[in-house]
Amino acid sequence: AKTGLLFDPYFSSTKLKWILDKIDGSRERARKGEILFGTVDTYIIWKLTGGAVHTTDATNACRTMLYDIDKGRWSTTICKMFDIPMEMLPEVKDSAADFGVTRADLFGREIPILGVAGDQQAATVGQACFKPGMMKSTYGTGCFALLNTGDTPVRSQNRLLTTVAYQLDGKRTYALEGSIFIAGAVVQWLRDGLQIIRDAAETGPMAKGADDTQSVVLVPAFTGLGAPYWKPDCRGAIYGLTRNSGPKEFARAALESVGFQTRDLLEAMTADSPGEAGGVLRVDGGMSVSDWTMQFLSDIIGAPVDRPEVKETTALGAAWLAGMKAGIYPDQDAFAENWRLEKRFEPNMAEDDRNARYARWKRAVDATISV
Repeated sequence: AKTGLLFDPYFSSTKLKWILDKIDGSRERARKGEILFGTVDTYIIWKLTGGAVHTTDATNACRTMLYDIDKGRWSTTICKMFDIPMEMLPEVKDSAADFGVTRADLFGREIPILGVAGDQQAATVGQACFKPGMMKSTYGTGCFALLNTGDTPVRSQNRLLTTVAYQLDGKRTYALEGSIFIAGAVVQWLRDGLQIIRDAAETGPMAKGADDTQSVVLVPAFTGLGAPYWKPDCRGAIYGLTRNSGPKEFARAALESVGFQTRDLLEAMTADSPGEAGGVLRVDGGMSVSDWTMQFLSDIIGAPVDRPEVKETTALGAAWLAGMKAGIYPDQDAFAENWRLEKRFEPNMAEDDRNARYARWKRAVDATISV
């Protein structure tokens, strides 16, 4: 409850404990400050500053399963439970703060490091999801959906994560998060595994040309199932194959799996925070460029899907944090006003069809988990 996370090897704490347990003398060295821990941003800052700064921000700290998101500090209770010396943990700062300066020899002069955020949290900022109830979903290799819950850390009853969306001026804004392990990676599987496409852009036209009389369902649990199931040992399966099932049907099933999994997340969010979830979904990431996928997503969730002009919102969010701290970018309100819509997808699938397709997906997931 302190961390907002589920007990899972996906997060840092168990892996850090394993290292300290397995490498002789490492725990004692950590107590002396000779071995340090951090997330990826901590390492990058350490290298950029020439080892002068050991720090992170609240959004990254909260993904370690060592951070108390209510109190905004490392949890002494959890660190004691895992026997992790707190001397090795980085200082935690706001997402827009002074993280030191880069070594002068790297870029010709010192450059201040002023913005740090986790991947999905930065995308939430880049999508200007600053108000409670605003949702975004990023489609890269995996998929990550976040629902802004304001200054209230909503504890999920449906196996979602409670996370810090961003922290500015010492004030934490929270979110519910759902993680899908396989989104764009399912298209990579079509290309590299089955070798039925050469480029991701082929999948949309293939899906459009698939046989509508077939109901092929792909559960892409190649590395287990993420939220809201959290079944790391589950593996993928395909259902509804006939002798006529071919590359087009596989492509459609692959793209549809992303929409189905997103609906899983949004249903869980609606159950956890019924007064907030259920509105427009803002999307970004490489897979969001697929019109066919985004239209199916809108159809299956029964809500509008907004795609912005700037698709790489993670980079945009990190840039805004740094620029805002430096005083050269606008404040939150002005930044939100500058958000621009490229295309809105409206649901046009009949309610009965939507519910029947989703019920078929749920049966397929249940069958896959049971194997």
